[in-house]
Amino acid sequence: MSELDDTPRTYSGALLVVIAIALLSAVGGLIWTYTISGRLAHQETALVDSNQQNAKMAAELRETNARLSVATEELGRSLGLTQKQMDARAQAIIQHEKAESARLENAQKQTAQQVSAVSNEVSNVKTDVGGVKTDVAKTQSDLAGAISQLQSIKGDLSDHSSLIARNRGELELLKHRGDRNYYEFTLIKGQKKPVGTVSLELRKADVKKSRFTIMVYADDRRYEKKDRNVDEPLQFYSGKQPALYEIVVNTINSKKEVSGYLSTPKTAPAPPSAQ
Repeated sequence: MSELDDTPRTYSGALLVVIAIALLSAVGGLIWTYTISGRLAHQETALVDSNQQNAKMAAELRETNARLSVATEELGRSLGLTQKQMDARAQAIIQHEKAESARLENAQKQTAQQVSAVSNEVSNVKTDVGGVKTDVAKTQSDLAGAISQLQSIKGDLSDHSSLIARNRGELELLKHRGDRNYYEFTLIKGQKKPVGTVSLELRKADVKKSRFTIMVYADDRRYEKKDRNVDEPLQFYSGKQPALYEIVVNTINSKKEVSGYLSTPKTAPAPPSAQ
């Protein structure tokens, strides 16, 4: 009898659990339904507002189109143009704008190409300048080396020694050195010839012995350089503030002709023809 009494109680507990679950599910469903309903209501409100806005914009667009149509007709009447002519004019304007746009784009492309070409030329010029600098540096180095090989000979006055040029090439080296002035000359026997700011006269020349005699006229004075040798520096002082001048005869061409150069300081007066 006790087992029969316990069975209904067990079923009653399970039933309560089922009922509780059902109630919870129902409550959850109500909450979810309420939430969904709220969202739907909000979306419906937004949709109504959007429709109202669309309707308002459509009305404004129709009004704008109507005003534009009236303005177009008024413009057409004022210009004496038909709608077809105005459409043609509008198309012409559009085509013109397209053509201008294409022309501008083409001009920009050409400008970009020209800029690129100029950039390439500038790059090439920089390369050429670099090469020129290298060549100049090499030339200066060669010039310095060549000058160092020039012969230094003591002159006929005091103990002063000078670099002399024995030919035209060495004379060009001395000119490039730039520390003195150089005047080339050819003297004919018996003829007084102006050279720089002085005058020179050949008195005697001996081809076999490579010796000569010349007369120097400077500052109202005369200096005789007698029986001198080829490539020998012949020195004298000239000017208000006496400076050292040098004469070098490189070649005895004949008994009546010699050639060489006069060397003067940079501070010496220039000859009248050079002023």
